[in-house]
Amino acid sequence: MAERIGLGMDVHAFAEGRKLILGGVDIPHTLGLAGHSDADVLAHAIADAILGGARAGDIGKLFPDTDPTYKDADSLLLLRAAADHVRSLGWDVCDVDSVIACQAPKLSPYRDQMRENLASALGISKDAVGVKATTTEHLGFEGRGEGISAYAVCLLERR
Repeated sequence: MAERIGLGMDVHAFAEGRKLILGGVDIPHTLGLAGHSDADVLAHAIADAILGGARAGDIGKLFPDTDPTYKDADSLLLLRAAADHVRSLGWDVCDVDSVIACQAPKLSPYRDQMRENLASALGISKDAVGVKATTTEHLGFEGRGEGISAYAVCLLERR
């Protein structure tokens, strides 16, 4: 098979005393996300998408939350390592699209910087990275302001 599609999804709850990092951008907000690493839910969803496309497990397999090495880790570095791993298996990341679901904060002012950061970590062009955000119209845990979810798809091509 010359091409594969991967799907990734991640969820983190809001937590006090943490930064809100999405796509490698420190976003001003009263709450951050709980997690072992910096809890960048968007970077994690994309990592799962590319790893899944390569049939190489998931982010938890590659960077277990039981390993103190990854405590407060920069998720863009984890994403870069996941992309390097996928390349070592003979796959190139061609395209990524993603959506973040949260009621607040408003993310559109940070979209371009997220795309640049993610593209750099993946080693691809910014034009090959899509980032969107949506509210859930006050439905579900995102709508109640309990946390944020992110979904991603990717296209991989066999080298």
